[in-house]
Amino acid sequence: MNFQLLSLRVLSLLGLVCCIVFNTACTSYKTIPYFQNVSDSNHVYKNGILVPTVAYEDIKIQPNDILNITIQTIDPQVNNVMGSANVASSTQSSMTDIAAETTGYLVDKNGEIELPIAGKIKVGGMTTAEAKENVRLKAMKYYKEPVVNVRIMNFKVTVLGEVAKPGAYLINGERATILDALGQAGDMSIFGTRTNVLLARQEGDKQKMIRFDMNKTDIFQSPYFYLKQGDVLYVQPSKGKAAANDGAMLRTYTIITSTVSLLVVVASRIN
Repeated sequence: MNFQLLSLRVLSLLGLVCCIVFNTACTSYKTIPYFQNVSDSNHVYKNGILVPTVAYEDIKIQPNDILNITIQTIDPQVNNVMGSANVASSTQSSMTDIAAETTGYLVDKNGEIELPIAGKIKVGGMTTAEAKENVRLKAMKYYKEPVVNVRIMNFKVTVLGEVAKPGAYLINGERATILDALGQAGDMSIFGTRTNVLLARQEGDKQKMIRFDMNKTDIFQSPYFYLKQGDVLYVQPSKGKAAANDGAMLRTYTIITSTVSLLVVVASRIN
């Protein structure tokens, strides 16, 4: 009889613990949706509302960036200057490519790149538009009516934590936001803490850390809403994730303990 009573008490205690763990593991719905401060009134459904957004600032070229630079000219004699290895003629245009489109130029620690013929050019701290003009002015000394394009090839952001596809992602273009990065990573999982998304950004020799609350539209006004090359986003797991893991372990323990308790009851009756 004592064995039976002990077994029942053990099972009751385990059941109570299971209820507590599973209730904790169930993430409250109110913490899941983005932008909860947007009214759900009829006016919003019909006409929408305007949410203030921070002004976009063009990203600046930094040391160790890799630039895609193309220079085109209408002068066919440039073939003799550059050599066939660096020149590709287009059948669709009278222009001649001086730098192949796939060529990447590394920005050195002094913020300079080195182009064929044109030599070293300062681009560090400039926007791509400013760098484009700087390269064009230098190229005009050597090429007839050059047309220049400059693009950052290594605009990469890393998304870690509670997202569907954590990893590093190359961004097409230059205008990317926190939402773009989360979208690339397949959005946050149900266990991601929306009120505590962390951004790490390199500033000089230090890392600057910024937190965001995705439940509110305030993120649109943050000066860090637009991303820069090398940014890292981290989505912190919620307490429910830990509780869910604990719950899985507890289910295993419960099965084992229940089996043992059953054997104890059977053994006590036999005795």
